[in-house]
Amino acid sequence: MPSRDSLVLFRRTPATLNRARVRELAATLCEEVAAGRRFTCLVADDRELRRLNRDFLGLDRPTDVLSFPSGEEGGSLGDIAISAERAAEQARELGHPVEQEIAILMLHGLLHLQGLDHHGDRGRMARAEARWRKALGLPAGLIERVRR
Repeated sequence: MPSRDSLVLFRRTPATLNRARVRELAATLCEEVAAGRRFTCLVADDRELRRLNRDFLGLDRPTDVLSFPSGEEGGSLGDIAISAERAAEQARELGHPVEQEIAILMLHGLLHLQGLDHHGDRGRMARAEARWRKALGLPAGLIERVRR
């Protein structure tokens, strides 16, 4: 199993963020959802996510989560980037801890790294996300929120 420290990188995140808890959640997702396949997650601020969104997707705005599949067979699944600011705002609106929101975003990004795409997969990713959220004890995920 990869070391917990290699899974999550933090850049310009609030001092109140429980980094140890985020690392634990990433390790759980690595073990259970990714079947031990490694991924890296950057937790940063809106400015960094806006830059990544602009540079890689041509969208000049911040976003909550981005996924960058590696394309490697059997190696690392790829990289996920999460906005700590978006996660904090969404967590406040939904009434749960920011670390839990980061786990929801990380799960969503990880499913994208595994090749799922809710834009046209006839609900396959939504079903996988719902199944994993239930197994991990997480509240409503991104796809489910949009459908409400």
